[in-house]
Amino acid sequence: MDTYVWFSIQLSLRVATVATLFVAVIGGVIAYFLATRQFRGKTFIEIVVTLPMILPPTVTGYYLILLLGRNGVIGNVIYTLTGWSLMFSWHAAVVAAFVVALPLMIKTAQAAIASLDRSMIDTAYVLGYSELQTAIKVMLPLARKGILAGVILSFARAMGEFGATLMLAGNIPGRTNTLPLAIYTAAASGDWPTAHVMVGLLTLMSGVFLFLVHKFGAKVS
Repeated sequence: MDTYVWFSIQLSLRVATVATLFVAVIGGVIAYFLATRQFRGKTFIEIVVTLPMILPPTVTGYYLILLLGRNGVIGNVIYTLTGWSLMFSWHAAVVAAFVVALPLMIKTAQAAIASLDRSMIDTAYVLGYSELQTAIKVMLPLARKGILAGVILSFARAMGEFGATLMLAGNIPGRTNTLPLAIYTAAASGDWPTAHVMVGLLTLMSGVFLFLVHKFGAKVS
């Protein structure tokens, strides 16, 4: 495989790793509050965080441009203050991967936390544990398999992200061409041998991810 392919593989792994780190932390916190709280507007929040899972990735990317583009609501402020734009950088690919992978983490972790035996949580409170101590020492260990399954699914989704990445980061060789974008470019240019190799690699990785999800997520304990 040539340098172009290796760069795409390495960039996809970097983007997916960074995005998944943010997804695990932010998604885990959101999932915890959605699983343990009842409040006005909860349904609305659940709908909002789930939308990227339902919307076409290009639509998600369009919203990200409106929000983070050079003339976007947030992007314009950043550009005015720093002269830096998120668009067409590998950081933009991270943001796109984060947004589309976040719902998987939230839904999986929320289900794992909500299914825990409430009596064990109440016992922790009776023993004098604070909410934070209970979450870390009791709930997290009990829900670890479901949470880990969410992390793996999020990483797999981030690795395969295409539409939102194309909209926000572009398909710039040697800069933002992640593996899915490299496959698109190879197929569009008629370079089928290279496309076959990259498709096979991504398919193999996806299969491994699904195996891991089945192994760790079969039972939530």
